[in-house]
Amino acid sequence: MLGRYRILLLDAAPGDLLGVELERLLGHGLAVTLNLRRVADRAGARATWGGRVGFTDFDPFDEAALIAETLRDGGHQAVKSRAGVPLRAAFLAATAGGADASGAAGACGAAGVSGAAAVSGAAGTATGALRVIGRAGAGTDHVDLAAATRLGVAVTHTPGSNADAVAEFALAQLLALTRDLAGHNTASHRGDWRSPAAPARALSELTLGILGPGRIGRALAGRARALGMAVQGLGRTPAEGDGVRRADSLAELLATSDVVSVHLPLTARTRGLVGRRELALLRPGAILLNTARGGIVDERALADALRDPGHPLAAAAVDTFEHEHAAFDSPLFGLPNALLTPHVAGMTRSAMAEAAVRCADHIAALLYGRPDGVPVANG
Repeated sequence: MLGRYRILLLDAAPGDLLGVELERLLGHGLAVTLNLRRVADRAGARATWGGRVGFTDFDPFDEAALIAETLRDGGHQAVKSRAGVPLRAAFLAATAGGADASGAAGACGAAGVSGAAAVSGAAGTATGALRVIGRAGAGTDHVDLAAATRLGVAVTHTPGSNADAVAEFALAQLLALTRDLAGHNTASHRGDWRSPAAPARALSELTLGILGPGRIGRALAGRARALGMAVQGLGRTPAEGDGVRRADSLAELLATSDVVSVHLPLTARTRGLVGRRELALLRPGAILLNTARGGIVDERALADALRDPGHPLAAAAVDTFEHEHAAFDSPLFGLPNALLTPHVAGMTRSAMAEAAVRCADHIAALLYGRPDGVPVANG
């Protein structure tokens, strides 16, 4: 592996998609270190890939272990994550801070990140310092982008790779809550033949408000309109061309929608965007869906609203939380009108395969100084 760019896979694609991802990375001439911690068949992975990739086994959410493994055996020039492992300033300083990034500055100007789009030195020659972070997914809020930029590390991701998957999931959330599928399922398993207290409204009677009509929001809008829903949106992306009415403000969107679906990135501006005051603006009987990021909707305020029988919010479906993975915790636990899922909206086979392959391509392009067309979040 001497002289080749080294990449550490913090959490590889699952199941047989592991092979797809590894072949793509190896095809780019990268030396791969595979973290086995989240690989279901570790023995099988060793038997199949031994001799072609290196192996390690550690908890990537343990920052000390993450730093040690990234620096091991001379260091890795790239790391790839899928599940949003936090890559904060301390990690970046330890793995990239000592590098001489000046040689990369010229090669990566097209990417918009000084010193971040290619490893310093001749193409194909590793320097030992971290230069690229790849995310097989759309969000990069798990990375300290300011620190990455300062230290010459390019952060790439795969926006749109899971748009259809998340849109389908949000639609499933909508249907499950409007028809109370969970409640009917629980009652039926008890042998309780339960009829609704009042008939449900058809989707064609409802208005869907999309907070953030980007790729996912537009994909959801198309599906909702095909089912007869009126759709409106609020965000920087114009929506009228997709048959979606544009709301003038967050207050208007909340007050005039029967179902609100959140599809925004988590930033300093969007953190806590929907809190107590905003939830109080909802229509009576409203439903809230969040497949975007935990932290955009105040979970405590959401839980309090769902506990209050007089609150206009009737139910919520949440797939993303403020605290996830080993730290998973939420005030929403135990509420019957809260449908909770463990950040799985984007996990379809096609979406995960596309994200893995695109992420591999992006990382290789940046390492080899070919940044044109590669999405760089800190560009």
